[in-house]
Amino acid sequence: METYAIHKSAMVAPRKARMTMDLIRGKSISAARDILSTTNTKSSRLIAKVLNSAVANAVNNFKADENELIVSECFVNPGPVYKRIKFASRGNIDRRDKRTSHIVVKVSDGKESVE
Repeated sequence: METYAIHKSAMVAPRKARMTMDLIRGKSISAARDILSTTNTKSSRLIAKVLNSAVANAVNNFKADENELIVSECFVNPGPVYKRIKFASRGNIDRRDKRTSHIVVKVSDGKESVE
C-alpha cells in the first residue's frame, strides 16, 4: 500500500530541494526524519512537513504501521516561476526569477492494498 503527499508551489528552488531529497530516498521513516531534522536548510523543513503528511495519510486512512513504512519514492518538480525585477547600474533593469517547486513524497509498507 502506497500513499503520498504533495506540496505545490513551495517557495524553494528545485535544484536546492533535490539535494536534500536525495538524502532520504529509500530510507525508513525514522531515519528520514532524523536526517531532515539535522539538515539545516529551508527545503529540509518543507520536505519534513510533506513527509509527516504522507505518513499521517498512511496511518489514518489505511491503518498502516508507522514503523514499517519507508520512503518509496520522492521527487521535486519545478513549479511556476515568479518574475521579479531588480534595478541595475546605469538605469537598467535585471530580471530575477523566483523559482518554486512541487514536492512529492510517497511512503509504502511493501504490502498490496485491499480494495
